[in-house]
Amino acid sequence: MPSAIEQIVDIYVRLKNRRGLDELMMHRQRLAVDLKSRSGYDFSLPIGHIDEEIAIIEAGLSRLAAGSSKAV
Repeated sequence: MPSAIEQIVDIYVRLKNRRGLDELMMHRQRLAVDLKSRSGYDFSLPIGHIDEEIAIIEAGLSRLAAGSSKAV
């Protein structure tokens, strides 16, 4: 079963919602930067999870770009 982020990205791609994907990406990137700048606790697990989500969003952006190039 796909994860929640995979389902969200899939819906954005199907709706051709580039802005939604971009906002999702920026949010995850801000979270990653914030967690990487903290100390005093091992944030490697949540950072790894966020990095995986960023990869899923990047794949969605690639799918969206590939789909829009076919329509031209």
